[in-house]
Amino acid sequence: MEDLIWWGKQFLIGICSIFFLLLGIDTLIAAYHSNSPHVFIMSFFSSNLMILISAVGIIYPIIKIYTRFRGERKGESNNEIQK
Repeated sequence: MEDLIWWGKQFLIGICSIFFLLLGIDTLIAAYHSNSPHVFIMSFFSSNLMILISAVGIIYPIIKIYTRFRGERKGESNNEIQK
């Protein structure tokens, strides 16, 4: 059951990060259509912050899954050596 929760957590983090990445890109595009310089600056920096945080949220599950698979393979090879 813990394994299923771990996979669900990684999947949820990835999906939420993709959603906010798309929202950040949409905000960035909307910033360039703004007529006011103040609104442009605020929208530009907020969209870049959303994109950067979302990128970390997408990279995090990838690294966690990679290290988990690598750890399982490494653990299997260690068990075979010890036998």
